Amino acid sequence: VERYHSLADSTMNTLLESLEVLVDDTGDSSYEVEYHSGVLTLRLGEHGTYVINKQPPNKQIWLSSPVSGPKRYDYSESADDWVYSRDGRAMGELLNEELTKGFSRNVDLKVSRVSHLV
Repeated sequence: VERYHSLADSTMNTLLESLEVLVDDTGDSSYEVEYHSGVLTLRLGEHGTYVINKQPPNKQIWLSSPVSGPKRYDYSESADDWVYSRDGRAMGELLNEELTKGFSRNVDLKVSRVSHLV
């Protein structure tokens, strides 16, 4: 449980920092990112809202995307990443892809190799 919190917290903090930079760089006042009580919310105006939150009872991170819908990510020791069991994709990979399309520029939120973020 302690390892989960350490990995999840460092992932959420890295996401928050990367998203704050991304939102600031756009200069769009309808875009906003906030993090309270384990819930990270990214509002992208007409592009919708992403919600990413820790789920300690399940040792997961849950993602709700306006593009691909809801997903539940488990930490994979072998991938060293948060992976969605149904498609085997990493959370950071999916977010980078969706936000790259949404922002029409390359986005890297730097949330791969999760154990290195701690």
